Amino acid sequence: MQEQTEPFSKRRLISAIFLVAGTCIGGGMLALPVATGISGFFPSIIMMALVWLGMTTSALLLLEVNLWMKEGAHVITMSSTILGPLGKVVSWIVYLFIAYASLVAYTAAGGVLVIDGMSSLLNFTVTKELGCLFFILFFGSVVTIGSYFVGRVNSILFVGMIGAYFLLITTGLSETRFDLLLHSNWSTSFLAIPLLLTTFSFQTMLPSLTPYLKSNARALRLAVIGGTSLTFIVYFLWQWMVLGIVPVSGPNSLLKALEVGEPITRFLREHVKTDYVSSIAEYFAFFALVTSFLGIALGLKDFLADGLNISKKGWGQICLGLLLVIPTYIFAAYFDRIFLIALDSSGGFGDSILNGIMPVLMVWVGRYYLFFPNENSYRVWGGKPLLIATFAFFICSLILESLVHMGYVCSIFDVCQAFIQEQYQGGGI
Repeated sequence: MQEQTEPFSKRRLISAIFLVAGTCIGGGMLALPVATGISGFFPSIIMMALVWLGMTTSALLLLEVNLWMKEGAHVITMSSTILGPLGKVVSWIVYLFIAYASLVAYTAAGGVLVIDGMSSLLNFTVTKELGCLFFILFFGSVVTIGSYFVGRVNSILFVGMIGAYFLLITTGLSETRFDLLLHSNWSTSFLAIPLLLTTFSFQTMLPSLTPYLKSNARALRLAVIGGTSLTFIVYFLWQWMVLGIVPVSGPNSLLKALEVGEPITRFLREHVKTDYVSSIAEYFAFFALVTSFLGIALGLKDFLADGLNISKKGWGQICLGLLLVIPTYIFAAYFDRIFLIALDSSGGFGDSILNGIMPVLMVWVGRYYLFFPNENSYRVWGGKPLLIATFAFFICSLILESLVHMGYVCSIFDVCQAFIQEQYQGGGI
């Protein structure tokens, strides 16, 4: 397939950049300071830059494969065409795992925000089950309506999120303490890589962008690079503020947030001098969760429609909506500490395989064995050395997550408990 040059509107390009960034900047961002706090600000930024480079490269590789296919082709079609039946089976399993794990995490955290919001605004307390139900029913309905409506709603929410973010940063940065930013523990920094992968994860909805930008390779490339770069800048300032305000140990600390597995905004309010900073943080958390939820859910809906051959109209639309809502709600509402666990697992296993290893394999097989592209096709720069380096990075991430789950490497949660015990023995808490 030749590189498309069909005109596209700048408004759509900006909307696509927002959709990429909005999908990345979500529940993972609220967990980011929690997972990296024990390592410190500077180690976390180095790890974050490494993951940003890897995930942006893998997204561009996936884009190359997607442009070889007919419009509307999703991961199932791409993997089965290039990698055969085994690729199709792996795509099905891993895609469903990563997408549902992400939606479960966002719904669980969204339910917490619903509970906090109803308690503070209406002085009315609801259970975790009802909070998750309100969140998933409302925003699941938005996704069911269609991609155009999701794009418009997401753009509005993204602008609201950026507005709340800048208010939060401009007011919160003045309260940061540089001595807190100097804390560093490089030996644990690599343990955050699986969750960092989640914070830059958006590839599951990339095939949905192709028809949205009329298969224009230049526009799609700008959307990917612009969206992930914007995400990195937002994360950098967010890490600066949170790690400079919330202490590593003690009551309402980063370690406590990691221990109970809850969003950092619940602990931020205990360390700021002005109440409106914590209020802005709650609004920001809400916008961040919803924009990420919408992007992942839209990609999952298109994936299910493609893989199960379900129409996105009429009863098919309703069926797809139920497939999104029911499994997500059950896990989000009835499993403890699911927020951090789901994000960490989806990054270490799901993103490493589906969004890292498989795009490299598909490009390698498509370029050098099936000879899919021609000289006029869009191709990621770097050749085989780039493919090998990208493949090695995601293989290392997968091995790390596997070793953690097998008990050969301490998880970030184990390090948290050991650090707390050490603080108690030393009188630090």
